[in-house]
Amino acid sequence: MPRWLYAVLIALTAALWWAGHRSSAPMAASLDGNPAMTVCRAPLLAPEGMQAQQSDVGGRLSPFRMGEATIFPLAGFSVQARVLSRENYSLGREADYSPTDLALGWGPMSEPGLARRLNVHQGGRWYRYGWGSEGPPMALGDIVRHSANMHMVPVDRDVARALSSVDADDIVRIRGWLVRIEGDNGWRWQSSLSREDSGPGACELVLVCSIDRR
Repeated sequence: MPRWLYAVLIALTAALWWAGHRSSAPMAASLDGNPAMTVCRAPLLAPEGMQAQQSDVGGRLSPFRMGEATIFPLAGFSVQARVLSRENYSLGREADYSPTDLALGWGPMSEPGLARRLNVHQGGRWYRYGWGSEGPPMALGDIVRHSANMHMVPVDRDVARALSSVDADDIVRIRGWLVRIEGDNGWRWQSSLSREDSGPGACELVLVCSIDRR
C-alpha cells in the first residue's frame, strides 16, 4: 500500500473516532446491572423560558444506592437552557457516575452565537470562556449567574441514551436533583447549590431524571 494512502486511512480513522467521542456519551459504569430507577418518578417541572429553578428536597427523595456509592439529594433542580458546549469523560471515578458535562446558558446567556463569541470550551471538568479586545458581550456577573458547567448523572439507561443525543447549541429541558455522591471507599463529590458562584466547587452535580431537546 502506498505510504500516502496509509496516512490517509490513519487520518480518516482518527477523525471518525474523534467524531464519535464528541457526539455520543459513554454509559456510566454505575448503571451496569442496576434495575430501572424509580427515584425520579416525580421530579420538578422545568420553568417556562430560559431559566434555572431550585427547591428544597422536602422529603420527596431519600438517599439511595447507585453502583458502589450512595446518592444524597441536596435540592430539587430544573433548568431550560442552551447547550454552550459538551464534553464526554471516560476516565476517573467521576466518569463512573457522570460520563458527560454540559456547559449550559440560560436567560441572556441562551442567545444564539454567544458560545462562539465567548470561545466557550471545556476540559478537566471545567468550563472556560474568554473574549478579545472588544470585551465581554455582557457584564461578567451576568455570565456567571446565567451559565454553568454541570456534571450530568443519568439515573438510568434511557436517560443516558437521551443524553448521548444532546449536542452544542441544542435547547434542553432537564429535571432532576442536585446531589452529593459518597463512595464506599470514602470518595466524595458534591454539587454547588448556588447559581452565583464560580471557580472550584461551583459546578452543579445533577442527577438527571429526564432530559429533553426542545
